[in-house]
Amino acid sequence: MGPGLFGQPHIIVRFMALRTPADATVARRIGVGWMAISALGAVATAIVGISYFSQHADMEPADAETVFLDLAQILFHPFIAGLVLAAVLAAIMSTISSQLVVTSSALIEDLFKIVALRTGSTRTLQDKTYVLLGRLGVLVVAVIAVVLAISPSNSILDLVAFAWAGFGASFGPIVLLTLFWKRLSNWGALFGLLSGAVVAFVWGQVSTPMTDAIYEIIPGFIVNLIVAIVVSRFTYKHDEASDIEFDESVELSRVK
Repeated sequence: MGPGLFGQPHIIVRFMALRTPADATVARRIGVGWMAISALGAVATAIVGISYFSQHADMEPADAETVFLDLAQILFHPFIAGLVLAAVLAAIMSTISSQLVVTSSALIEDLFKIVALRTGSTRTLQDKTYVLLGRLGVLVVAVIAVVLAISPSNSILDLVAFAWAGFGASFGPIVLLTLFWKRLSNWGALFGLLSGAVVAFVWGQVSTPMTDAIYEIIPGFIVNLIVAIVVSRFTYKHDEASDIEFDESVELSRVK
């Protein structure tokens, strides 16, 4: 989980909503603390599931991914089990909504506006037009997701792990370098992002003893980091304004 955490848009975007840079300290403690509790809880659930179902083989679930839900129904009162099931659905809905909003925002803010700016049409578009386009983006992405989910070819856990590796290997190193290294260039970020994504994708599709033993995010993250640094060394151009902004951001992050 560790390296991939820095590249998840639905997690990073929550820190972008901070009111002031000084709030980053509290947000960091809450975010990291909650993720640690969640990760430890998942590991503990897996350990308990292995121990319990090894002694009750007749009750072992057909799908290992449902061990948490099965344990809740077996060990808890039906009312508590219902709350657990509702919590799982709430977590799924929260993640889905965040992913949809982030994807729609990327389509409109990062892609459409760039094209519109180059064509000079941004002056004729009103804010309500961007709102409408954002909602259409959410609808399109949701429809595509439904179509892909109609006949899934992999388990949910495999799909989530593959997506986590792709995001982490693509964006994780770039986010970290942007925050801590002022010499990162545009070309370095671009080539690093592409190389990390390609390595993670290829690694996940090839089945060998080495690729099966090592999670694809690890080689993708390392390759991304190396490529971004090397390319930036050759393409970096000094920009006084960018350096000042970087230094100011570092100083603000130190405010308690």
